[in-house]
Amino acid sequence: MSLMDSITQSQLWKSVFRHPMPTDRRNRVVVMLTNFFLHLHPVSVRKQGIALSYTWCMGGTTFFLFIVEVVTGVLLMFYYRPTLEHAYNDILALRDVTTLGILRELHRWGAHAMVITVWLHMYRVFLTGSYKPPREFNWVIGVLLLVLTLLLSFTGYLLPWDQLAIWAITVGSNMARATPGVGVEGPGAAFLDLNGVKLITSGSDAKFALLGGRAVGEMTLNRFYVLHCVAIPLAVSLLIMVHFWRVRKDGGISGPL
Repeated sequence: MSLMDSITQSQLWKSVFRHPMPTDRRNRVVVMLTNFFLHLHPVSVRKQGIALSYTWCMGGTTFFLFIVEVVTGVLLMFYYRPTLEHAYNDILALRDVTTLGILRELHRWGAHAMVITVWLHMYRVFLTGSYKPPREFNWVIGVLLLVLTLLLSFTGYLLPWDQLAIWAITVGSNMARATPGVGVEGPGAAFLDLNGVKLITSGSDAKFALLGGRAVGEMTLNRFYVLHCVAIPLAVSLLIMVHFWRVRKDGGISGPL
């Protein structure tokens, strides 16, 4: 018995690879369905799905920009301190003093480019009708990713803590008061009254939760920092994985089926 045969006949090998080499369609299907990594791929892919075609590559470009944002954002976290005392000066230092200060510009321009490429990707999907069955679910995932991308830009807007950022957040958070059901001035707020006791007030509505108080302050900066650096990126990462998995399962990235 050869060495290769000894390996492939061993108990350890069989415990890892539970099926023989797939030589026919049935075995290939079994391997695809039972392998942890391969089960993410569709059992079969149409030729149209893997054909080289003109798709603008905006989805891939958006994902590349997201990776750039994650890498540059993590590096910037070593220098930036989300406090009223240090935030503005740290941003100035990132641009003028800190080694590799270009990282901040890469992060800022990468964010602008990511918003543009997401819109172009959605535009291409709409023009090619790729939102139609069976891809409706993935279209919804894409819309959620678009919203989260805009929220990433919005939450990052406050972090420089300059006048432009503070007043932009002030205007944006005032709009949260009109959020249906959770805003003190939003639709449905009048119905959230229990025997004269209001369930939602200016001290418990969406604006208060967003700011961490009644006005823009250090708690606001801290909340936007956590949202921008942890909560929203984790949600985006999870949805991107589902999005890519669904693209594969639906037959590839090309035009409508």
